[in-house]
Amino acid sequence: MIPEATPYTGMLVASLAFVLAFVFGATAQRTHFCTLGAVSDWINIGDLSRMRMWLLSIAVAMLAANGLQAAGLIDLGKSIYVAPNLMWLSHIVGGLLFGIGMTLGSGCGSKTLIRIGAGNLKSVVVAVFLGLSAWMTLRGLFGQWRVDWLQPVAVNFERWSIPGQDLPTLLSGARASAAMAMGCAAAVATAILAFVFGSRDFRGNRDGIIGGTVVGLLVAAGWFVTANLGYRENPETLELTFYATNSRAAESFSFVAPVAYSLELLAMWTDRSLHVTFGIAAVAGMMAGAFAMAMATRTFRWESFTSPADMRNHMLGGILMGFGGVTALGCTIGQGISGLSTLALGSFITFASIVAGCAATMKFQYWRMMREV
Repeated sequence: MIPEATPYTGMLVASLAFVLAFVFGATAQRTHFCTLGAVSDWINIGDLSRMRMWLLSIAVAMLAANGLQAAGLIDLGKSIYVAPNLMWLSHIVGGLLFGIGMTLGSGCGSKTLIRIGAGNLKSVVVAVFLGLSAWMTLRGLFGQWRVDWLQPVAVNFERWSIPGQDLPTLLSGARASAAMAMGCAAAVATAILAFVFGSRDFRGNRDGIIGGTVVGLLVAAGWFVTANLGYRENPETLELTFYATNSRAAESFSFVAPVAYSLELLAMWTDRSLHVTFGIAAVAGMMAGAFAMAMATRTFRWESFTSPADMRNHMLGGILMGFGGVTALGCTIGQGISGLSTLALGSFITFASIVAGCAATMKFQYWRMMREV
């Protein structure tokens, strides 16, 4: 039986989100966990170390989140990622634009927050433009384009009486049991881990192993906070409710829409209908954790733009990430780890699209640089 909510349930969810994100930001700053860096190292110098770190976090999140589900502690089926309506064009277009944007903006949503904590003023500009663009995609002009042009192009599995787009449900043709979901997660994660630890160099990479493992566990912990501690019976309506989540569903870490909600809260602080949510607290926690680690390791440095072109690229990168992240329902963390931990098909599509967009942009930048030499 689900317990009744207390007046402090939302505060508990937000507080734990801040703590977990603080650890996330500190860990990422210390271990150089960076999804843009993962693609950049692979494309430019053929080094897969940081890509293996990212993949390790995905595998750990899959195993831990589905383990929590198998234990009856959470239900990943109550997240936005596994809805039966697969908006495949939104995932592709949003993912590609996010990948382009994070290349121009020198980092994805999470890295932008981490860089702010470490003193990067360029990332402050990126975050503002990302947040404004994400807000416009949620509720404004960009959102009209998203709803009219991209969202209708979808495959709804409910037409075939399939209630979700996660791999276990698609394989079984019905809502899969927690045991089957765990088996599927174990199979996918084992394949990923075989690739990750197939490298002798990575097996000796202490920071890479710690970074990937901690981030994966933090994503699973995020699911537990919102889908267990924050899932309570509303004493006023007697309905089961997810407290302190903007999506009103189970959530874990994602860093595009929450930046928009953070700006909205700051701009409309006296609006009593707005509250600090899991995502908003996570945004603050990421910056605080990165700042604390940067100060502790004496790596805090003020950085700014080197030219008008540099500023222009970062502004454009923020805009593309804001639109792309909301359109694709997540970023390199939101879809690339949290979403993939649910085994949602849309998350796999978004992940591949982000990497493709990022890699193509790097190739183009290199080609243009060589032409100018």
